[in-house]
Amino acid sequence: MKALVLREHGDNDKFTLEHDFPDPQPGEGDVIIAVKAASLNYHDIFTRRGMPGINLPFPIIIGLDVAGEIISVGSKVQGWNIGDRVVVDPIDRINGGLIGETTHGGLAERCRVPAHQLIRLPDSVSYADAAALPVAYGTAWRMMQSIGRIQPGEKVLILGASGGVGVCCVQLAKLAGATVIACAGSEQKAERLKALGADDVILYQNDDFVKAVWQRYGKPVRRRGSAEPGGVDVVVNFTGGDTWVKSLRVLRVGGRVLTCGATAGFNPPEDLRYIWTYELQILGSNGWEREDLHALLDAVESQQLKVIIDRQWPLEQGAQALASLEQRQVVGKVVVV
Repeated sequence: MKALVLREHGDNDKFTLEHDFPDPQPGEGDVIIAVKAASLNYHDIFTRRGMPGINLPFPIIIGLDVAGEIISVGSKVQGWNIGDRVVVDPIDRINGGLIGETTHGGLAERCRVPAHQLIRLPDSVSYADAAALPVAYGTAWRMMQSIGRIQPGEKVLILGASGGVGVCCVQLAKLAGATVIACAGSEQKAERLKALGADDVILYQNDDFVKAVWQRYGKPVRRRGSAEPGGVDVVVNFTGGDTWVKSLRVLRVGGRVLTCGATAGFNPPEDLRYIWTYELQILGSNGWEREDLHALLDAVESQQLKVIIDRQWPLEQGAQALASLEQRQVVGKVVVV
């Protein structure tokens, strides 16, 4: 089969497009999927670069998010048939492991998946939309709904709003009835975020977002019951790095930070004074649960939630697709078909 293969860590030049990579063979509990679409995530960039403590079984085919059609079924698989449309939960919740990291992922014509990781795909949801959901939208759903519990009337500041997780967070905060303040890197991205429901956009390359929040919404004060408390109720921060302490500085008393990652650095400086002085809550959210993916499919099928795809790339250009994500050139998801 044709596959984009990684044989060692490094930059994008470490990928090779191979036309004769061995076809996957199903075990008794597996299916083989003809991959129709796979979406890329920052996790795929970290996999390519290498992550401390994680040893890849080289050669590896990356791509956590996979949607396609079943073309072969293992001898003990029940409830699934050739021709079924499916999307994959990337996490093996029985044996452990992650597709595209511990087993071959979606940047290939075919992919072997344990049947217990399959989710049935409604006819009304495209393969490309389905592939965009699990990692990014699933992470956003759990962080905003289950963990963050965004409430009507709250002011929610979203950093990294134009990425795959961010565009879902914008929509979910708006659906919850919050005032949505999105951070973007360009006017073009700002306009697209406003079209998704953002009430306000801060261009972080032009304005320090702390000063912008203070100017537009007031500076937070430590006195409880203040008539003008200023600041925001929630900051969504999965970038980390030099944005971390800044996030604490825009929160009002009792405010909360929601985090599910650290794309700009996992070991930022800290300032504990803001946490105790303003009685802040730091809420972490790790990935998604299976029920989150079912809820997402329902929301997409009912058109409550839009899947935002920046561009669809052919498999032959999978390395360039990942580069576009790494260089932050996208709004929404990057999908390889």
